[in-house]
Amino acid sequence: MRKVTGMTTARKLANVFTLGAALLAMASAAHAGPREQAKRIHDRIAGVPPTDAVLASMEADIVGGNPSAAAYTAMDNVSFYNVTLKNFAAPWTNREENVFVPLNDYIAMVIGMARDDVPFNTLLSADIAYVGRNGVVSAAPSPSNNDHFEQLEANNINLRDDLVQTQQSTIMGIPSNATAGVMTSRAAAQAFFVAGTNRAMFRFTLLNHMCNDMEQMLDVNLSPDWIRQDVSRSPGGDSRLFLNNCIGCHTGMDPMAGAFAYYNYNEDTETMEYTAGTVQSKYFNNDLNFPQGFRTTDDSWENRWREGQNAYLGFDSSLPGSGNGAKTLGEELGNSAAFASCQVKKVFKNVCMREPENQADRDAVAQITNTFRTSGYRLKQVFADTAVHCMGQ
Repeated sequence: MRKVTGMTTARKLANVFTLGAALLAMASAAHAGPREQAKRIHDRIAGVPPTDAVLASMEADIVGGNPSAAAYTAMDNVSFYNVTLKNFAAPWTNREENVFVPLNDYIAMVIGMARDDVPFNTLLSADIAYVGRNGVVSAAPSPSNNDHFEQLEANNINLRDDLVQTQQSTIMGIPSNATAGVMTSRAAAQAFFVAGTNRAMFRFTLLNHMCNDMEQMLDVNLSPDWIRQDVSRSPGGDSRLFLNNCIGCHTGMDPMAGAFAYYNYNEDTETMEYTAGTVQSKYFNNDLNFPQGFRTTDDSWENRWREGQNAYLGFDSSLPGSGNGAKTLGEELGNSAAFASCQVKKVFKNVCMREPENQADRDAVAQITNTFRTSGYRLKQVFADTAVHCMGQ
């Protein structure tokens, strides 16, 4: 009995010491001086220690009441581009949400747009690409391989200084009006246009850039008239499954995934194909499951989520809410309140290394989101504002 009691007492003492250490750490963070705050900002933004000169400059900015300038100083470190932003965007480029993937055109686009303060709400619609400056690597940007970007990473090319902006349409060999930012990057096409029915591109765009998955969007009250023929209305012989489950996702997804009707990733040639005016055959997979269902005839789309329970996503009323092709769909999604809020939440988790957890955090996210939307959708500003909020934590 004494042995057990002794072990229990030891555990209690350990818990007391652990709690005490945590309280000391919190107290230290809460009372961190300007120099400690400057170092914390630099460590979290750049991921590497600052030089003494940089730390002194950042400390002076904080003492002078301008912590945002200190954050921008941290973002001038090349590691912010080569490491922080690379790892920030990497999970969006694959189905496994894996951060350990080579640099690719999708990630380079995020890095370049952030660096240049290109309005980030055009991430899903712009005819834009970022590639290495001429001569920095031997492989040219290609629609059929990732060699250019892998060489940039293998040679540790300075992405802050040596990325240049160009047109995605020129590299990918598609019309400018068929480009849709990262959605029509080679990396995204390889991950989300391959095989299947192109619903993956819509689902992962929703997940990565509006911070919602299909299950959260389930609405069984919308019209099922645009649900494709491949969706059985009696899965397993039970129509209740369709009426109470399947219908909820497909009523919103299928009308919008029509925007991708002309796209495919060809595994043999390793390129994205765009067949203007001709619907890809994958849209007719399993069309005998329910022949009376919707049959895709063009790349038109319609946003049914502007009404009903998903209207909280905050779509821009100045846009029509319907159109043709991936570019106009990208404009619809990129100008929503949910898109802006999602980017801020992702940055918050990246910089503060936690989710928003109290009212002060939630108020900060709301304010940073508002600034993001009203000051040109500058992603670096989001990083700066978030770092300032968390610099004492």
